[in-house]
Amino acid sequence: MTAAQVKGHKKTNLTTLCYIEQDGKYLMMHRVKKAHDINHDKWIGVGGHFEPDETPEECLLREVREETGLVLDSFRLRGIITFMSDKWQTEYMFLYTADAFHGELVGRDGCREGTLEWVAKDAVYELPIWEGDKIFFRLMEKQEAVFSLKLRYVGDTLVEKALDGKAF
Repeated sequence: MTAAQVKGHKKTNLTTLCYIEQDGKYLMMHRVKKAHDINHDKWIGVGGHFEPDETPEECLLREVREETGLVLDSFRLRGIITFMSDKWQTEYMFLYTADAFHGELVGRDGCREGTLEWVAKDAVYELPIWEGDKIFFRLMEKQEAVFSLKLRYVGDTLVEKALDGKAF
């Protein structure tokens, strides 16, 4: 049970997601451990839902530490993603990358959410990831400025996308 559930709060629709970078690779999580996981069998970064009264940075640092055992020393906000779906509540995700950290990474299977693995950046597109994730990976590769990305799904199909308020 999370602290939010203990305090009587439902999960927020505010989340963080971080792609930790090292030696041309991202630390990725293969979501295979939780039942009824919207991301089941997908590969994603690390992160999760805000606890009550947390800032995006506090959520980011807590979630990374809980899921990986690592403490971030250098991170950067890359974008704000609005996920919409006919299957779940709209989610507002703060997307980060991190390039410096300390601590010891939990074992490959030490995370309760999934399996952690370093994946070459160019191999990420070959993994089972959400179609919209491919868009923000490309944006992270090309764009320095923080971006706002809207992704709307029907089922698992991406049906609408907009970058900084403009459909594409």
